[in-house]
Amino acid sequence: MGKTPMNAESWRVFTKIGLLSFGGPAAQIALMHKLLVEEKGWLSERQFLNALSFCMLLPGPEAMQLTTYAGWRLHGTFGGLVAGLLFVVPGALVILVLAAIYAVFGTVPLINALFLGIKATVLIIVIEALLRVSKKSLKGRVYWLIAALSFVGIFFLALPYPLIVLLAAITGFFLKSEVEQSPTAAPHTSLASTLTTIAIWLVIWWLPILMLGQFTDLPILTEIGNFFSRLAVVTFGGAYAVLAYMGQDVVANHGWLTAGEMMDGLGLAETTPGPLILVTEFVGFIAAFREGGFWLGVLGAVVTVWVTFAPCFLWIFAGAPYIEWISAQPRLRAALAAITAAVVGVILNLSIWFGLHVFFGEVTPQKYSIFTVWEPTLGTLDWRIVVLASLSGYLLLLRHWGLLRVLAVSALLGLGLASLS
Repeated sequence: MGKTPMNAESWRVFTKIGLLSFGGPAAQIALMHKLLVEEKGWLSERQFLNALSFCMLLPGPEAMQLTTYAGWRLHGTFGGLVAGLLFVVPGALVILVLAAIYAVFGTVPLINALFLGIKATVLIIVIEALLRVSKKSLKGRVYWLIAALSFVGIFFLALPYPLIVLLAAITGFFLKSEVEQSPTAAPHTSLASTLTTIAIWLVIWWLPILMLGQFTDLPILTEIGNFFSRLAVVTFGGAYAVLAYMGQDVVANHGWLTAGEMMDGLGLAETTPGPLILVTEFVGFIAAFREGGFWLGVLGAVVTVWVTFAPCFLWIFAGAPYIEWISAQPRLRAALAAITAAVVGVILNLSIWFGLHVFFGEVTPQKYSIFTVWEPTLGTLDWRIVVLASLSGYLLLLRHWGLLRVLAVSALLGLGLASLS
């Protein structure tokens, strides 16, 4: 499908992706694959996986960048903007409301109860994503091995995510490619056009931050803008990597949040639509709120979202024209195939990590020499999640109910079961 103007169906599909993008990158990627590849056929399997591999190389939220690429691939720059914004804005609005409630009242039992069922359904979505992506991308023994080693590296050895991607890419580059030659020609783009795109988005990214520093007397907003702009360049691996990068600065150096509040923010981001990296918006709101109240908190959230996601549009609009060219080069395609295999290992890691933290109230990392093992406290098993996850698995995987319908049923049941704890 070539680039065409946005139509009502495209608006509807990308709005659906934005509203149903619960569960982090694994579930979000699965949802996009189902809608864009399986149901609509707007992207081929190869286009989707090549774009996914490319987005996994970039800093920032890969799922948001993937949906931005899909919008760009179908409808040009305007389509990319619409798809990316529809993916981010619903979750950003929900996080803003929840962060404000959290700042004023602390944790709210009703909200926690409502999201009990959503967490259980999200777990099934992640497992479904793991099965789907592994089936599509693990086409040979070497890719199974790369996936396995990637899982061991990130789950047991706590290797940095960028290092795992780099090692996978190098391995694929030097392996004899098992992927067929691609007939796709290099796209018609120029270095001048790419540099123009980069310049435009650098101005869009940085001009508001420079104006804040020049024309306002709100240093907290400038601090937030500078801090999260730097973070946007180095946060490979999504929200979990964000915690590792920003934890010490936010808690120890800036004193904006406590470690417990940071985890509460991640929990809110996990149970709302949109990328998990929206945890940064929670941090920006709380930091500014404590400096000057509600409206400064809102401005802090807006600045954080701006500098977190403006770079994502830069990476995609500058790099997207080259994805198909890369996929047409045998060695580069082999490197991308290896990265995709490594992604399977990463999704497996996220599936287990998320599953442990959903099913058990207490999970602690234990060190055994160079290995780290996440060990749950068996007595903290939440039977309600077991019931809800089993029901969600039955409805999604066996009865093939729609995702929105299952989320609604599970959320309402979770609200009822919460009173039985």
